[in-house]
Amino acid sequence: MASILDEYEDSLYRSASVQQSRASVGIPHSGYVNARLEKETPIFNKQRIDFAPPEKINSLVVSSNQLCMSLGKDTLLRIDLGKPDEPNQVELGRKDEAKVYKMFLDHTGSHLLIALNTGECLYLNRSVLKVRALSRWKGHLIESVGWNKFLGSETNTGPILVGTAQGQIYEAEISISEGSLFSTNPDQYFRQVYTLEEESGPAPVCCLEIERGIEGKFFIIATTRKRLFQFVGKVPEGTEQQGFSSIFAMHADHLPSFREFPANLGFSEIAFYTPKLRSNPRSFAWMMGNGVLYGTLDYSRPDSILSDERVWVYPSDIDITVNKPISIVLTQFHFLLLLPDRVKAVCTLNGQVVFQDLFLEKFGLLTRMIKDPTVQQIWIHTEKVVFRYHVQRESRDVWKMYMNMNKFDLAKEYCKDRPECLDIVLAKEAEHCFQNKRYLDSAKCYALTQNYFEEIALKFIEAKQEEALMEFLIKKLSNLKPSEKTQTTLLTTWLTELYLNWLGILEGDPSQRNLYLDIREKFRTFLSSPKNKDCLFNNRASIYELLASHGDTEHMVYFAVIMQDYERVVAHHCQHDEYDEALNVLSRHRDEKLFYKFSPVLIQHIPKKVVDAWISMGSRLDARNLIPALVNYSQSASTQQINEAIRYMEFCVYQLEETQQAIHNYLLSLYALCRPDSLLSYLEQAGTNPNRIHYDLKYALRLCAEHGHHHACVHIYKVMELYEEAVDLALQVDVDLAKSCADLPEDDEELRKKLWLKIARHVVQEEKDVKKAMACLSSCALLKIEDVLPFFPDFVTIDHFKEAICNSLEDYNKHIEELKREMEEATQSAKRIREDIQEMRNKYGSVEPQEKCAACDFPLLNRPFYLFLCGHMFHYDCLLQAVFPNLPAYKQAKLEDLQKKLAATSQPSKSHHRPKDADTISLGKGQQSREQIKADIDDIVAAECVYCGELMIRSIDKPFIDPQKYEEEMQSWL
Repeated sequence: MASILDEYEDSLYRSASVQQSRASVGIPHSGYVNARLEKETPIFNKQRIDFAPPEKINSLVVSSNQLCMSLGKDTLLRIDLGKPDEPNQVELGRKDEAKVYKMFLDHTGSHLLIALNTGECLYLNRSVLKVRALSRWKGHLIESVGWNKFLGSETNTGPILVGTAQGQIYEAEISISEGSLFSTNPDQYFRQVYTLEEESGPAPVCCLEIERGIEGKFFIIATTRKRLFQFVGKVPEGTEQQGFSSIFAMHADHLPSFREFPANLGFSEIAFYTPKLRSNPRSFAWMMGNGVLYGTLDYSRPDSILSDERVWVYPSDIDITVNKPISIVLTQFHFLLLLPDRVKAVCTLNGQVVFQDLFLEKFGLLTRMIKDPTVQQIWIHTEKVVFRYHVQRESRDVWKMYMNMNKFDLAKEYCKDRPECLDIVLAKEAEHCFQNKRYLDSAKCYALTQNYFEEIALKFIEAKQEEALMEFLIKKLSNLKPSEKTQTTLLTTWLTELYLNWLGILEGDPSQRNLYLDIREKFRTFLSSPKNKDCLFNNRASIYELLASHGDTEHMVYFAVIMQDYERVVAHHCQHDEYDEALNVLSRHRDEKLFYKFSPVLIQHIPKKVVDAWISMGSRLDARNLIPALVNYSQSASTQQINEAIRYMEFCVYQLEETQQAIHNYLLSLYALCRPDSLLSYLEQAGTNPNRIHYDLKYALRLCAEHGHHHACVHIYKVMELYEEAVDLALQVDVDLAKSCADLPEDDEELRKKLWLKIARHVVQEEKDVKKAMACLSSCALLKIEDVLPFFPDFVTIDHFKEAICNSLEDYNKHIEELKREMEEATQSAKRIREDIQEMRNKYGSVEPQEKCAACDFPLLNRPFYLFLCGHMFHYDCLLQAVFPNLPAYKQAKLEDLQKKLAATSQPSKSHHRPKDADTISLGKGQQSREQIKADIDDIVAAECVYCGELMIRSIDKPFIDPQKYEEEMQSWL
């Protein structure tokens, strides 16, 4: 066990070293996890706004990047933070004693309410530059506004709630229309819907919030100095525009549910965290006298949406009598408290102060802190300066807090992109599960960590938790890369050993049968996993050894099937006499090589099924490779069993149309041995053309002779054209068979006559049957009575031959008459030919004086010429020039020789005093030789018209220009 762990650790170390050498940057797969090297920026990053107000800042609100600031006595500065260089300054036009008490800006930044300390309220829309007084609101000191996020628009606030210092809650709506600053009075209403009390008296409504839950239910949260009220109810569908009076009417006779704390700041403030615009808040934080009540919001609850509530008590450095908190804002994981000289950030997960920012005295006392809910920016101002906090990666350390709270799923969620942190969380979760004896969960987590493999494995071994150890190894195996082959091999082998040990223990315990089946199924799943397939295949020898050492033949066969090692499967079945199972494996997987290997064994026990399997394989099997199995089988089998071999051979020959000589020879041997009737049928069906016969004729002849199959031997002799041997053997069997053989050599009358003489001699000398011998004469026209007579004994009476002799004499007479007739026809034919030749010699043609040579187009009569029957006429020299290049070489040589001889006969005598007719006299006999030479030249040159004869046809593919002179001809055209 220890050696496997050591090897695994070594392989991990080597793998990590290789990866480090390949890449110097990044997180390696195994070995260690990089720690954080760079210093991170703070979560709350403060920035002082480059702005010097001309007067002191009274109040500041911001939403949707729209910032409104009250300066001095009568000035309002409105800035679009997307265009900070284009501020709008609006004059309020108030009396000297009127001061801005509070300002309220809706979530869209479109509607601004300005509450004055004189009980007046002003309204400013983003689209106009002039404020208007809300006359119906006069006389009420506005403490809070609950904006309607669901029905408001840029020109209409929708129904909103307004809280006053006297504890009244009013419902109101403000609307403007195009073309005028405000609509008429009906477009604006202001009516009281409820009064909040505290200690039997009215209390200021510090905060108002309107939220809509599921199924049309609305939640209204209202706070006083010490109480937090919740109004829950439904607004009838289609009446949302009519306001929330119906919800408050439900609590007309009694107070709604509320939370109350004894201490009192003189005011309270509640903050909400909304993940995105136009969605419901997910958490809240209420700043009151005893501390901060914070928690989550659960909209599925029927009466109260506050959930998971906790109270953060003010620490000792916060004295509500001296430096009480001024404002609170809430982010995803923190709430920030504004004190007169500092800002404190408290984590809502563990209640710890994680950030504190002290402001210098030169900036003055801090006045207010607000948050822009759309961009998650926090603003703080004094009378002189404005600051802004950017919230950067607030969740960076949340994982650690969730981990310490044992909320590991949340911890992993918040560090999934930080491997070094995720590894810490997984290790802590694994240890937590191990301590709580949740070993399987612990194994799953440990497998995902970078902790030392050896330590973890030994931990489970010492705890005797083999199942957890296996789970750890399986998960570790699934996380390995394909390149980590050594680790994969070690884990795979170890897991196999553990599975086999476990199965061996459970198999002998009947009470653990269900567990045994479950583990067996898991083991088979492990063996058949595609991820493990390559590793198992490469190390199949080791796995086979493990299976064999445990004596687990069942899984050995299962593993062999998975590895497609069907040879081992079939061999196993054969060793255990499970021949049907072995054949089923062969038939299922149709591996030709396995059929060749195991057929000799299987056919000894289940011949019919084996042959059926062969036939089902069709042409995929080469029957030649199965012949050895059939030969071994047929030598020891009965005739009935040999029939199975014949059945397969017949399938190959007649169905597959095999032409291999070995197959036909073997089928022939089986026929000769067991089926002589089928033998002759097979030979006849194979035909008599040796080139189309697929068996070996000599082998077949020897085989048939050994088994005494004479008819088959006669047939083979006939195919081999050994007719004399065929007749000799046929005469031992049947004279009619011999007669059929004697007529086969149709083109060799001498041989045919010889064969018939053999038959006649046999009939006369062996059978001594004169009539049958005379029948031979009528069967073969080549035999005459005189050919047969020598075979008869000397004392045979002539009466038996009288008819044959007469027939023979008649045949001779007929033959003589036929010869006379043929001679007469030949004489007449020769006479007609001589007449035609004479007629041709006397044939002539007329030539007009103006006729021209067909070749040179010059007058024809100027030189010797030729006239052809087709009408073409050529000068002698023109025709010679056209014909000569196309003559065969031997004719060209002969023509040149004749021309030389003709020239020699034309040479004049050297004497200049010969008489006029001296040439003729001197030639004498030579004049006839000259004419003969001319005739020979004519036979060559004028054998056919050069335009109409075969010469023109043969020259159809001859190029017009000689290829050797092509370039020269091309140059002449340039």
